[in-house]
Amino acid sequence: MNFREFGKTGEKLSAIGLGCMGMSMSYGTPNDAESLATLRRSLELGINFWDTADIYGDGVNEELIAPVLHENRNQIFLATKFGFRKNAEAAAYLDGSVKWVRQAVEGSLKRLRIETIDLYYLHRVDPKTPVEETVDAMAQLVKEGKIRYIGLSECTVEDLKRANAVHPISAVQSEYSLVERTVERNGILELTKEIGAAFVPFAPLGRGLITNKLNLDTLKETDFRYNIPRYNGEHRKNNEDLVTELTDFAKTRFNATTAQLSLAWVLAQGDHIIPIPGTKRRKYLEENAAAVDVQLCEEDLNTIDAILKRYPNIGERYALRESKFIKK
Repeated sequence: MNFREFGKTGEKLSAIGLGCMGMSMSYGTPNDAESLATLRRSLELGINFWDTADIYGDGVNEELIAPVLHENRNQIFLATKFGFRKNAEAAAYLDGSVKWVRQAVEGSLKRLRIETIDLYYLHRVDPKTPVEETVDAMAQLVKEGKIRYIGLSECTVEDLKRANAVHPISAVQSEYSLVERTVERNGILELTKEIGAAFVPFAPLGRGLITNKLNLDTLKETDFRYNIPRYNGEHRKNNEDLVTELTDFAKTRFNATTAQLSLAWVLAQGDHIIPIPGTKRRKYLEENAAAVDVQLCEEDLNTIDAILKRYPNIGERYALRESKFIKK
C-alpha cells in the first residue's frame, strides 16, 4: 500500500481507504461475518483509513466495526460523521446545532468503543444553523480530546471558507469519480488543495456503476441505487457502453480491472486526494487496494477523457429524495 499526507496534520494515510457504509445499509443484505473479515483483511493490506457515520444503519455500522477497531486502535485512522437525524416517521433531517454536536459525538464514541475520534465530519451543513456555530462546537470537542480533526461533507465553497475561518478544516468529503465530477466545476477540489485540506472522494467507483460487475437487471427495490436516474431509462445504455469501453482500455493497457483503472484515475487528480471505495467483501477490497499499482501517464488520462466525452448522457447521481440534502 502507498501512503499519502493527510492535509497539514503530518498523518500518513493509506492512499486507498475503506468506506464501511455498505456493510450495514443501502446495498443489499448485510453479511456481518464477511464484513468483519473484510475489516481485518484491510489491516493486512495496509489500509488504515476507515470511514463510517452515525446514520449508517442508525448506528449499527459504528457498532459493527467497533470490535475490530477497539482491538487494533493504533493501526486505524477512524472517520465518522454526524448531522443527519430521523424524526418520529423515520424521515431524515439535518441538525447541526451545538446541542446535537455534543449529543452525537457521545453516541458515536460509545458505539465505537473508543475515547477519541480521529476525523469528525459534519455530514451535511444544516441550513438552519450557521456553519460557524457548528464548527465552533466541533472545535470545543478538539480541545476536550473527543475528536482530533474536523471535516465537512458535501459542502459548498462558501461553507468551506466560512468554516475554515473558525477552525482549520482538515478534510472535505464529496462524491467524485469518472462519472461524477461536480467538485471540479464548483471549486471544492481546488479550494481543498489551496487550504491544505485532504479531499476524500466517496463513491469513487460510481456506486458500482463503473466496475463492470454490477448487473442492473438484478437490482432490487431494497438497493439504494434502484431509483437513481443513471441506472435507469435513457442513461442506462449510455453507461453500459461507457463501462464496456473503459473495461477494454483497462484490460488492454494495464491488464487491470475497470475498478482499478477508475481508482487510479481518481488518485491521479491530486496528491491530496484519498478515496474511500466501499465494500463488504474481501475480494473487492483486495482488487481496490491493488489500484495503487496502476500508474497513469498524461496520454492515458487523455484517452480516458476522450472515452468519457463519447458517452455524456450519464444522468443524475441521486433520486429526488436524496438530492434535497445537496446544496447547489
